[in-house]
Amino acid sequence: MSQSTRVVYTRVQGRLRANFNWPPISRKSAVLITAAEWGPGPPDPSLPLPGRPHLGEANVYVTNIGPHGDPGGEAGGVEFYVHADWPSPIKVVVTITVLGDCENQVVVEL
Repeated sequence: MSQSTRVVYTRVQGRLRANFNWPPISRKSAVLITAAEWGPGPPDPSLPLPGRPHLGEANVYVTNIGPHGDPGGEAGGVEFYVHADWPSPIKVVVTITVLGDCENQVVVEL
């Protein structure tokens, strides 16, 4: 069963290397990450920073998603780059979704 969490980065400009440790993720996990600007939204006492994902003018995206972690060793989590093409720092929210473990791996020689 998939699980998701959201992380808000408050000052993103250009390319930012990020790491988020989260126990449901291992190096075998299939992980998806989406990104958007974090904009104004109705107050919500369950959120540490009020707002919501917002379709803004900046190009915001994620690349190079690399899950990590193994039992009894390295902590589970995911590394990635967050990009914000905007002339000043902006708030960016990423939604990290772990789908479960990949069942197999195939190598294609090019």
